[in-house]
Amino acid sequence: MSRWRLRALIVLVYVIVGIYVAWVYDYITPGLLRDVAEALLAVFLWFLVLLGIDLHIG
Repeated sequence: MSRWRLRALIVLVYVIVGIYVAWVYDYITPGLLRDVAEALLAVFLWFLVLLGIDLHIG
């Protein structure tokens, strides 16, 4: 395994563990995930927002 792949794997594991810990300690909630999903939809589908399409989830 090359050096950059090992480094990438370590970073990936670090981020996954961080997400798990944040979820367990309620820093990440379903409401936050919904808000992030709505924001990402609005960013990537901005032209639909300009056409008046509501991208709110729920």
